[in-house]
Amino acid sequence: MLGTRPEMVKMSPVVRELQRRGEEFDLVHTGQHYSFEMDRVFFRDLDLPQPAVNLEVGSGTHGAQTGRMLIGLERTFQARRPDIVLVQGDTNTVLAGALAAAKMGIAVGHVEAGLRSFDRSMPEEVNRVLADHASDLLFAPTEVSARNLRVEGLPPERIFVTGNTIVDAVRQNLRLAMDRENALRALGLSKGRYALATLHRQENVDSPERLASIVHGLEATALRTGLDIIWPMHPRARKGLEAFGIGLPRGIRGVPPLGFLEFLRLESEAALVLTDSGGVQEECCIMGVPCVTLRDSTERPETVDVGANVVVGTEAARIVEGAMVMLAKKGGWSCPLGEEGVAQRIIDICRDWRSKRG
Repeated sequence: MLGTRPEMVKMSPVVRELQRRGEEFDLVHTGQHYSFEMDRVFFRDLDLPQPAVNLEVGSGTHGAQTGRMLIGLERTFQARRPDIVLVQGDTNTVLAGALAAAKMGIAVGHVEAGLRSFDRSMPEEVNRVLADHASDLLFAPTEVSARNLRVEGLPPERIFVTGNTIVDAVRQNLRLAMDRENALRALGLSKGRYALATLHRQENVDSPERLASIVHGLEATALRTGLDIIWPMHPRARKGLEAFGIGLPRGIRGVPPLGFLEFLRLESEAALVLTDSGGVQEECCIMGVPCVTLRDSTERPETVDVGANVVVGTEAARIVEGAMVMLAKKGGWSCPLGEEGVAQRIIDICRDWRSKRG
């Protein structure tokens, strides 16, 4: 099951592998992301089947949104009685899927288990911890993630180090993305002559102080480096800018959200990426693009350890400093997120588990 743009991307290799094997499955969509730019365009571009169920829960507070999902998922699981429910990541969709299935005695497999920022003020951290403790099969992307799970007392026999599905997703889709030359041409961009920014985290875009500081940091980075900063606008970020009266200065170009393939093409050829997205941190690491993380912590410490990423917070001066440090790097780090074939490993584990359960 899935509900947001990152889940669509990261579950796409699993869906393709299920299709390749002829396995029977239902794709359930909560509708947490629901606009064309953040939802339907991804099914089209990634060539994913249309969901068998779409709950269309839309936006709302965490409690209201999660509650609507629980009601809809309980009905869906009662009607379809799956052997196992696969959830991915750290969204409200993941929490609702894990809780609904666990309460009904249906097995839960958590793809991307064990990630920790150790910051419980982040809703995503709460979601991922609770989902892990409700799951029967924990697909940890790295040994670091697996160690986090063992430290929390989760049984070792439930933990499997599989690598991260984003490795499969990037490798599979980058070839398609190379055909999207018009993505650069339409924006008047040349390879290596621009930086790319993304912003969507609640703690950043819902805070006038943090959002204004980030914009100032992006402006200073553009002035210092001479790079235009292209910012595909998440609806939540645009709403924050408008609500707080924060305008975009010269050097920062706000553009509408992009399809995954267009975004991947821009990302792969950027000189630098500045982001608060965990998935973008991973994608940059895989593709050799320097990354600056606009947060106070990251649940992807492996990307920092190999030198692909630096965590700078939201102070303008630190953003510029981090940008200069990362621009001096030329890639060359090894990817710590696993080898290709992650989806195959996950499905093999699920099939083995199902056969042992009878």
